[in-house]
Amino acid sequence: MSAAQRFVERHGLWSGAQHAAAAQLVKELQTRDIEVVRFSFPDQHGILRGKTLTVAEAARALYEGVTLTTTLLAKDTSHKTAFPVFSRGGGFDMDEMQGAADFLMVADPTTFRVLPWLQNTGWVLCDAYFSSGKPVPFATRALLRAAAAKLADTGHEFLAGLEVEFHVFKVVDPHMRPQDAGQPGEPPEVQLLSHGYQYLTELRYDLIEPVAELLRKHIQQLELPLRTLEVEYGPSQFEFTFGPLAACAAADAMVLFRSAAKQILRRHGYHGTFMCRPKLPNVMSSGWHLHQSLRRLADGGNAFIPEPGAAQLSPLGMHWLAGLLAHARGAAALSTPTINGYKRYRPNSLAPDRAVWGRDNRGAMLRVLGGAGDPGTRIENRAGEPAANPYLYFASQIHAGLDGVARKLDPGPSADAPYETRAEALPATLVEALAALRADDCLNAALGPGFVDYFCRIKDAEISRFNLEVSEWEQREYFEMF
Repeated sequence: MSAAQRFVERHGLWSGAQHAAAAQLVKELQTRDIEVVRFSFPDQHGILRGKTLTVAEAARALYEGVTLTTTLLAKDTSHKTAFPVFSRGGGFDMDEMQGAADFLMVADPTTFRVLPWLQNTGWVLCDAYFSSGKPVPFATRALLRAAAAKLADTGHEFLAGLEVEFHVFKVVDPHMRPQDAGQPGEPPEVQLLSHGYQYLTELRYDLIEPVAELLRKHIQQLELPLRTLEVEYGPSQFEFTFGPLAACAAADAMVLFRSAAKQILRRHGYHGTFMCRPKLPNVMSSGWHLHQSLRRLADGGNAFIPEPGAAQLSPLGMHWLAGLLAHARGAAALSTPTINGYKRYRPNSLAPDRAVWGRDNRGAMLRVLGGAGDPGTRIENRAGEPAANPYLYFASQIHAGLDGVARKLDPGPSADAPYETRAEALPATLVEALAALRADDCLNAALGPGFVDYFCRIKDAEISRFNLEVSEWEQREYFEMF
């Protein structure tokens, strides 16, 4: 088959850098001791899905793509299909989605890695296209690239630093009996690695060090910019932080880190979870604090640094900050997309309950750090949960910030007492957050109303299943009383 007939070239899907990376990758597959390659794409939840190919087939699929069923784009978090895929238009009003038809995963060869916890296994991240070469409109990696391109038109690049909290437990019973299967199946029974509540103490870190070291070794071999490994406040709770990367690279790093951590831990008898608040006695909620700034494309400088003696941020930074506040409610469903994540928001805690900003204040939703002369000047958004799809989370920040810049919005004064400051409350539930997203004209226009409808429909399916469950709270509250 000639190069002119190959799918990626026929539709012009790669940049020059990607073509060069693909040529180098083909050489590596021929010369390195690699036997299989995982082709993965980040789905609507930020979960990696894909197929594993033999190395001979991988070299061909690199240029031709790998087929997957479009029903994967219709799944909620239980992996149940939330759309009538066999109706006209597949429930999406799109011919390409009808009848569980295929789409193509097309590799981004610049993302290739050799997975260090496996033998002879490569991995590459993919984008989603229909057979016509048209991008799949529900592919969230493409949505972030579009947001980053819009920002680039202003002469800036979005930088994200990841500060991720999560839990690691020892597996006592994996619950793998046939009766434990389902959608979803029975989660594992676990025990703690540490009692917690001794925040950042060296003794607690030493207790979890074998697990932290297991993760560190493999994460660094993946060339992710790991900076710190910390023992968090709660029992069996960790925090890893990563150096700043450009928007898509940072989102790619987050999905790879989450997937890699869970795989590595499970192979050694542990369960890692990025669920915000596990239903276990005494555990603490986990957050995902997103550090963000803008880099000028012209000179590489930090566009948020103010002049000496000026405000906390440059004028551009203050407008960006105001945009994040203006769209805090609308963006909540993208930074906190699970029912469980809203159990974290509560007053007088380290999780925000209202849209305010503060100068180096951990009670505020947006914490401003740095200042004149500090190259690390940035905004820390403390609203997100670690289960969020990073492509959607970052895209929401870019579109909200750009709106603040375009309208020259003013964020108002710093909230030095954030839980006493009168401000718009963040959504208290996923239901409220989805209503706020639907009502946010800016985010609807930027992401596309078709995508917002699609995303909300999947989340509505999860909420409907949740509302049909009889909880332990209901059993305690009503079973004896009535």
